[in-house]
Amino acid sequence: MEIITIETPALGDRSYILVSGDAAAVIDPQRDIDRVETVLAERGVRLSHVFETHLHNDYVTGGLELARRAGAAYVLAAAADVAFGRTGAADGDEFTVGDLVVRAAHTPGHTPTHLSYVVLEDGQPVAAFTGGSMLFGTVGRTDLISAEATEDLTRAQFQSVRRLADELPGEVGVYPTHGFGSFCSSASTSGSDASTIGQERHSNLALTLDDEDTFVEKLLSGLTAYPRYYAHMAPINRAGPSDVDLSAPELVDPVEIRRRIHAGEWVVDLRSRTAFARGHLAGTVNLEVGDSFATYLGWVLRWGTPVTLVGDTAEQVAEAQRQMVRIGIDRPAGAADGGIDTWAIGGDVRSYRTATFADLADAREDAGVVVLDVRRDDEWADGRIDGAVHIPLHDLEARLDEIPDGEVWVHCASGYRASIAASLLDRAGPTVVAIDDEWAAAAKHDALGVSTD
Repeated sequence: MEIITIETPALGDRSYILVSGDAAAVIDPQRDIDRVETVLAERGVRLSHVFETHLHNDYVTGGLELARRAGAAYVLAAAADVAFGRTGAADGDEFTVGDLVVRAAHTPGHTPTHLSYVVLEDGQPVAAFTGGSMLFGTVGRTDLISAEATEDLTRAQFQSVRRLADELPGEVGVYPTHGFGSFCSSASTSGSDASTIGQERHSNLALTLDDEDTFVEKLLSGLTAYPRYYAHMAPINRAGPSDVDLSAPELVDPVEIRRRIHAGEWVVDLRSRTAFARGHLAGTVNLEVGDSFATYLGWVLRWGTPVTLVGDTAEQVAEAQRQMVRIGIDRPAGAADGGIDTWAIGGDVRSYRTATFADLADAREDAGVVVLDVRRDDEWADGRIDGAVHIPLHDLEARLDEIPDGEVWVHCASGYRASIAASLLDRAGPTVVAIDDEWAAAAKHDALGVSTD
């Protein structure tokens, strides 16, 4: 038996390939299935099954297309309401992958129909693919279905994780889908790269808190905001996603780029936040391509708005496009590369300052300085600058009228979200300064008056 992990750090998730002899199964594949197909081809194995632990809320699955292309069984909970044919699985059902047996276990909590898959070798459990149930040190969040269902799902999650811990030997490996930065996690995970049932018995939130009511209270009190695009993922997965298309988008010229900006479409500049601050085409939005790109694009973009990508290189555009398809933005409306000297010809090139918290401490002595904090509510509650205006990034465009007149110094926890916010503010008109600094530095300056409730 071999288990190959495919990381998707941009969304904080993992997919897995289970290999036995010349047969293989894939668990919870992302939309860009070429990564999986490459591994299968390199190993020279035949895909017999694709297993989904649940209808995903944080990404569009590639499982349906992968199974169809490979002629494999697509296994999903029989109780899940979907609009396509699949191999329905229920608690206790078993499937053969090479010399292995994969047994489904109903582990509701993250979703009502959630399944974990236990791998048996020579009749003995050796691994458990736990999806959004048992994570490393914690569990999957339980509030993604509805507010009304959250408490019942939280109680179900408590029992599901305990069932896995009670029924499986301590040496069984644990392979969750979420928990590596995903907002599908209910809390910060242990930070481990691997774990076993035995380790989880000593560290998992659902196993170290003996009282169910205490677990429910602690879990629910720790839930934070999650990206708005999540609302669209389960419906897409339930309907059956279309086949992925990663072919290069249409190239557009500078005149067309400006037309799209004036029409209210989003032209997303993929360059670094420092490069954007030094010079950018008026009306563009800065989302530096990297591990946070898809999460925050999906969080701040009004769903359905056309997106044109501009960057320094075709590789930047291709990476952004790959991340976009994972969250259901199937095709960019167009693209341009070659840098700002190429796609901003004839346009209004603007700039704004970047600064540190030390610079802000000095600037607070000047009248007219507005401090805008775009972190989440939970981050704000943990500590904030005295007198700052708080508008989470995902609410910013709808609440621009709440920002006082003056020079707006915008910050987050590291500079990434501040750069997005600064570009949105610059597009709307205010004079902006983007703080590109770590939040921990703010507390070093008495003039900022960092405080908590």
